[in-house]
Amino acid sequence: MSIKAALFDLDGTITQPYFDFGAIREEIGLPRDSGPLLELMEKMTAQQRQNAERILHYHEDKAVTESQLNPGAEQTLSKLRAAGIPIGILTRNKRENALAIARMHNLEFDAVIGREEGPVKPDAFGVLDLCRRFGVEPRQAMLVGDYLFDLLSAKAAGAVAVLLVNHEQAREFAEHADYCVENIAETLEIIANHNNQ
Repeated sequence: MSIKAALFDLDGTITQPYFDFGAIREEIGLPRDSGPLLELMEKMTAQQRQNAERILHYHEDKAVTESQLNPGAEQTLSKLRAAGIPIGILTRNKRENALAIARMHNLEFDAVIGREEGPVKPDAFGVLDLCRRFGVEPRQAMLVGDYLFDLLSAKAAGAVAVLLVNHEQAREFAEHADYCVENIAETLEIIANHNNQ
């Protein structure tokens, strides 16, 4: 089956890993290993959530200004564009932050889905929505990410799941991936192999 759309996580995939969510949880007043932050925030009182959002937004804004692209990211995106393969970004971050990173690094995304637009990863929503926008079936899309939720989201939608192994914890998620790569540029080879079958 040909791959006709390339979907990417943002933080840690397009950009180099930056967030220390354990430290952010502690700053908010939660145990370091208490689980995914957005889901924890849903259970907070209005006042607790307001405080948590303020802290999270501070770190997210800082991540944009200090962001650095992962090796191979820029070249990979430009080769996808040259091949006519649409590029989607699916992030648990704010949509505006993804657009800010695109502006800052002179990248072009065809569509961006942030956490404001619907259920976040690991839900299939974002993958399915991007596929609908691009006019492709989920099995014709590849989602590349560095975390478990990226892979689960791809699998839930029926897309090809690609794990970018660029931090210590990433290997733990390999069993959920169709492919594992150490540089984002390797995804071009996966697409080529699929499209030449």
